[in-house]
Amino acid sequence: MSHTVTLLSGDGIGPEITAAVKKIIAASGIQITWEEHLAGKLAVEKFGDPLPQTVLDSILKNKVALKGPLTTEVGKGFKSVNVQLRKTLNLYANLRPVKSIPGTRARYTNVDIVVVRENTESLYAGIENEIAPGVIQASKVITREASTRIAKFAFEYARSHKRKKVSAIHKANIMKLADGLFLKCCQEIAKDYPEIEYNEVIVDNCCMQLVMNPLQFDVMVLENLYGDIVSDLCAGLVGGLGVVPGANIGTEASVFEAVHGSAPDIAGKGVANPTAMLLSAVMMLEHLGENKAAERIMNAVYRVLGEGKVLTPDLRGEATTMQYADEIVRFIEL
Repeated sequence: MSHTVTLLSGDGIGPEITAAVKKIIAASGIQITWEEHLAGKLAVEKFGDPLPQTVLDSILKNKVALKGPLTTEVGKGFKSVNVQLRKTLNLYANLRPVKSIPGTRARYTNVDIVVVRENTESLYAGIENEIAPGVIQASKVITREASTRIAKFAFEYARSHKRKKVSAIHKANIMKLADGLFLKCCQEIAKDYPEIEYNEVIVDNCCMQLVMNPLQFDVMVLENLYGDIVSDLCAGLVGGLGVVPGANIGTEASVFEAVHGSAPDIAGKGVANPTAMLLSAVMMLEHLGENKAAERIMNAVYRVLGEGKVLTPDLRGEATTMQYADEIVRFIEL
């Protein structure tokens, strides 16, 4: 079966890791027609718009997109394209599986956490006002609709993937109304899933507990800002953002993405690690029902990382991006 997928290669190292991922997917035997579009800095340079309407139209038509890293300038420049995509397409659930992989030399082994992050509101609603000179107010938006929807997504994911526990992460001891509403929605949904353990953890304590004993967590559901921070913390437990996939799921479309930065300092050198984007593509294949191909790719990645002979510099190796990709292809074809 063939599929048509929107492809955003991204900025910086994006085109290099995208090329590697396309090569690996082709080796798995899956037929994909890639509709390639520009977004981010390259789109600004060519079209004057970081997120052209043609990109949105393509994603809505194809229902699935694979995205490389896009640059977001700090404190200036255009708004985050990542945030705009999520809000415009109503990609309400950010899904970040964080799992230990042999060969990454991470601090922990046997970590297997799934972070489910609400993607459309909280402080990331982007409501900011200068209420007086030198005084900025940012509004945190929490709604029953969005909180209930993300809680249901987390519990449905836990049930369908045979997970045992869902932890709601919050700061309701301080933000009693906003985070309190989020917790109430999680509590209400938890009643419909009696076979799944449910608990609640204050976000700062959660961060400490993750560092001390990450194995106590299974599925975590969080508001937008907390989810952004905690998901990166979890990535650090298993080797960093370079080995962790990500997906943004909505009712009309889904975008699978590498969650790390565009790394302009190594762009063009051919040494970038494509693993995060590859694992995101594996999630995409599973979403498309191509589970056998996804499993073949994952098995090959595990073997290459486990052997540790052909790795990119960030993984303490000396291989180029394409040498690493070719080694994965070799194991797929065995």
